Amino acid sequence: MADFIGYTEINAASDYIKARIQELPEIGIILGSGLGGLANSIENPVVISTKEVPAWPISTVPGHEGKLVFGNLDEKRVMALQGRVHYYEGHPISKIGLPIRVMQRLGIKILILTNAAGGLNPEFHAGDVMVMRDHIAFMQFGGENPLRGPNLDEFGPRFPDMSQVYDLELADLAVAAAKQAGITVREGVYVWLAGPSFESPAECRFLRAAGADSVGMSTVPEAIVAKHGGMRILGLSGITNKIDISGKNAATHEEVLEAGISLAPKMTKIIHGVLKAI
Repeated sequence: MADFIGYTEINAASDYIKARIQELPEIGIILGSGLGGLANSIENPVVISTKEVPAWPISTVPGHEGKLVFGNLDEKRVMALQGRVHYYEGHPISKIGLPIRVMQRLGIKILILTNAAGGLNPEFHAGDVMVMRDHIAFMQFGGENPLRGPNLDEFGPRFPDMSQVYDLELADLAVAAAKQAGITVREGVYVWLAGPSFESPAECRFLRAAGADSVGMSTVPEAIVAKHGGMRILGLSGITNKIDISGKNAATHEEVLEAGISLAPKMTKIIHGVLKAI
């Protein structure tokens, strides 16, 4: 049972946070590699280190600061997570969903997920932003689903529907916000792999043939748990590199972080536009 997150851990973390904030947030934002700067524009921030929160999984990856930032953004009360945890860090798959469960316990109904991803679609270029319309949970094919274990009936059903994980209205708002800001916006399918090794050329050809437009090592476990709990979800992928399926271009995490610097202003403008339109 130790690998499964239950009500005890969820309540301990949410009670700790509730005691340190004055207003409950209404929108959650998870910021991916190199994208944590958005939290700096939150007004009247209350910052909590994730290391202080009971049962909270700790990130060990450069570019993920491990902070919770509460405050106002575009007249909305938000909770922003600067840095997430990943399956490849050794966390049980269930624990990756703990931050989402805490957000649900705090009453958050809308979740904005961002990530840095490689571009599989040949029309994509480094610096593009992709609005997620669907995903492929590749790890789930082998049984690594964040909902594995005893079902938390208080949050959702044993067999949740995944026919429309990403909210159509929120996705349309993101596309409109990007176009209004003059930002090149793509739409497509994100595929989640375990990592931490980057994909081989043969794997990239396989994923592209399966219908994937971008590939990364995060986001989908959070989206599955969020959907289980009835949240409306917006997913945004920052394309950090154009994948060459011939294998001539090597990918590095430093490249991802560097690309995140140029992507951050674009993602920030899109998220501002969405929040203003909600």
